[in-house]
Amino acid sequence: MKRVFPSKTMLATLLAAGLALPAVAAERATPREAHSLFEQAVRYMQDNGAERAFAAFNNQKGKFVRNDLYVFVIDDKGVYHASGAAPEALVGLTVLNTTDAAGNPLFREMIDTTRRTQEATVRYMWLNRVTNKVEPKVSYVRKIGGYVLGVGYSAPRASADDARAMLDRAVALAAAEGTARAAAVFNDRGGEFVKDDLYVFMINLDNGRFEAMGMNPALSDTDALGLHDAAGHALVAEMVDKLKSADQASVDYVWRNPVTNAVENKRSYVRKVGGSLIGVGHYLE
Repeated sequence: MKRVFPSKTMLATLLAAGLALPAVAAERATPREAHSLFEQAVRYMQDNGAERAFAAFNNQKGKFVRNDLYVFVIDDKGVYHASGAAPEALVGLTVLNTTDAAGNPLFREMIDTTRRTQEATVRYMWLNRVTNKVEPKVSYVRKIGGYVLGVGYSAPRASADDARAMLDRAVALAAAEGTARAAAVFNDRGGEFVKDDLYVFMINLDNGRFEAMGMNPALSDTDALGLHDAAGHALVAEMVDKLKSADQASVDYVWRNPVTNAVENKRSYVRKVGGSLIGVGHYLE
């Protein structure tokens, strides 16, 4: 996938080079680890002021650079003041109009979003400096004075095996504790059944309504049977129809990826548990 940067060649070169530097270790950080570092960085900047915080965040051997995690800070004009990834290359650069690999103006989004709400989550496509590959990334960002501080983690695409494994766990839970209890667990966005671009959905086979929708629990008790994807495909109707003659099936359709925020090809695996359909899908390359 081709990365898209500002038209100025020097900025593009420096930004690419800086973000491609090797990490100190090859482990991937978890969302929890990223949020922990984010909270520590926010407290440090609030307690010690901007300039002292920038020095700490830019220290690549310091406590704010951990494996593939680092802290970055930009101001309201999109100028870097700190980046644990590559301070020498990035600090001082203006990246306001820089776009990610999908063409989204990620830094402008960070600034605009934190003007409306002090703390937010931003999703985009970026270079993982461990794998040297463009991957979905999620950053926690917070406005502190005239700056936006952030920490992000790479969220690679889940595989078919990952989706099937989550579905196995979801089916086992529903069979053991009942669909009502399972629905509450599936709808917990901070729980084990919502992970990056993987989540569980459950549909009542009698009335065609969502019993759970992990990525958007507000859809619970709304009509699912009438849903169509971006190509006009009645995806849920196909799932339900296939389960009339089988206990499990798979359905291909196009759907929004919650990590990349793009509409992508998706394959969901569904099973019948009592009077409910339980499914988990993964996005296709």
